[in-house]
Amino acid sequence: MTHHDDYHAEPVPGLPARLPEGEHILWQGAPDRSSMARYALHTRKLAVYFGLLIVWKLVAGLSDGNAMREIAISIGGTVLLGAVALGIFFGIATLMARTTVYTITNKRIVMRFGIALPITFQFPFSQIVSADVQHLDDGLGSIVFALKEHTKISWPVLWPHVRPWKLAQPQPALRAIGNIDAVAKLLAEHLSAAHGTVPNPQVKRRSAKPVTETDRGSVTVPEAAPSGA
Repeated sequence: MTHHDDYHAEPVPGLPARLPEGEHILWQGAPDRSSMARYALHTRKLAVYFGLLIVWKLVAGLSDGNAMREIAISIGGTVLLGAVALGIFFGIATLMARTTVYTITNKRIVMRFGIALPITFQFPFSQIVSADVQHLDDGLGSIVFALKEHTKISWPVLWPHVRPWKLAQPQPALRAIGNIDAVAKLLAEHLSAAHGTVPNPQVKRRSAKPVTETDRGSVTVPEAAPSGA
């Protein structure tokens, strides 16, 4: 059996061209498929929906005096439909993870993704104003970074590698990556160096609405100084 690689033309996996002299890769990674299913495709909410639907059908059937066989057939159809829907969503999440490569170099962030139509976005550190980290489970997390106001980018094209519901001024995101604290510290240090500021990747509690569906703490990459633009 042969394997068709849609990215066979890449000189370096995840990059559209070889890096110029003086630039090198600091880190590469990809989303965790289970976390992408849960946070990007909302499979947990979908499972809860079908669970409630099953309970409703059971209660309604008993209240109407239907035979248990009839109730079981009705519930069985819902269970099958829910399993198929969840299976499709998990399949999509798996393809997202397999076709995505996030790259951080000493000069930029590169995002290559796309199941049917591969696309690559490159964000030089000079375009990045600031970045936040949201923690998920098991050491996973997402890094969301804000761009300068004049940067034109499409939210639908970036999805799901983008901050949810930030439509007016989309913020790209490295979603559901592992070893999140180490990656955040690495990015903070090199963003700071690029903008001539002092690195300070401190952990703090956020009181504002979370950037993603996650909660809780964030590691803030220092805001870039205007003079570094």
